[in-house]
Amino acid sequence: MEMTLRWYGPGFDSVTLEQIRQISGVNGVITTLYDLPAGEEWTRERVKDLKKIVEKAGLKISGIESVNIHDAIKIGSSDRDKYIENYIKSLSALGEEDIHMVCYNFMPIFDWTRTDLAKMRPDGSTVLAYDQKVVDSIDPQTFFNNTTDNSNGFVMPGWEPERLSKVKELFEAYKDVTAEKLFENLVYFLKAIGPVCEKYDMKMAIHPDDPAWPVFGLPRIITGKESILKMLKAVDKEYNGLTFCMGSLGTNPKNNLPEIMRACKGRIHFAHVRNLHHFAPGVFEEAAHLSSDGSFDMYEAVKTLYEIGFEGPVRPDHGRTIWGEKCMPGYGLYDRALGAMYIQGLWEAVEKSQKK
Repeated sequence: MEMTLRWYGPGFDSVTLEQIRQISGVNGVITTLYDLPAGEEWTRERVKDLKKIVEKAGLKISGIESVNIHDAIKIGSSDRDKYIENYIKSLSALGEEDIHMVCYNFMPIFDWTRTDLAKMRPDGSTVLAYDQKVVDSIDPQTFFNNTTDNSNGFVMPGWEPERLSKVKELFEAYKDVTAEKLFENLVYFLKAIGPVCEKYDMKMAIHPDDPAWPVFGLPRIITGKESILKMLKAVDKEYNGLTFCMGSLGTNPKNNLPEIMRACKGRIHFAHVRNLHHFAPGVFEEAAHLSSDGSFDMYEAVKTLYEIGFEGPVRPDHGRTIWGEKCMPGYGLYDRALGAMYIQGLWEAVEKSQKK
């Protein structure tokens, strides 16, 4: 296991590389070129510049999250091959700079979805939360406006204003995209990028849908064990793998997280380790990473990762906002640093117990 932290890059993140470097055991970051819109080519020069910034701070780039996928690829539009070619060029630029893992998602229009970006908890911290009844009560444009209005002035990942300011047009573009069609378009994309992935030993780690069910009628295709195995089998190559995100898969309490890990042994390229607290079907909130604070057995999850031989990058995911910090919701320094230390503590305990 390689402990990392997500970092959005200069000018986009309230957390600095110098602060990340001081979290014991964290030697790498998962980062991105946050200013480039989906579909635009990443050049080697831009990647090299980002790499220099990270390495100057005494860290390394352990992976990219994300090289976002243009809607034309997801929809299967006539111009999708142009955007796939740009994606191939972007992967080449990363591979040439010795970066070999990309986390991406294939969710239509909206990325991860929450109905409250700062729900107050009894201890005074705030967290991301979701209530399906809220989603069912408003239209997509209002939902987008509410999300951006409550983001503390930060551009939220997956909620880029230049794209989502045209929510109605996007919904029109996706109107004929069924779950079956979306899956076909994912397979088409994965097969098209196969040669460049194999050339550079690039691990493509798809992120599960969050939450793990349709939102605003949009299809979701990476939601649990069955759909993940279907995707892995459709392009049965090592480069085609999974970001095991506990929080996303765990939005559905029926998903057995350790069972999914075991079923995907050898194909998990990246792991997001975090906790959620379930209150009712379709109602949950983020929790501290500690097992007792949420609904997941974090020890069992880390133990399973160890037992399947996982050696890739791990990061603590959405954290609480604590100690008066002003940050991108879910991505402050303090609670994610606590999470990183907790996960490493669990890993050490598992490792030592297994070796006895």
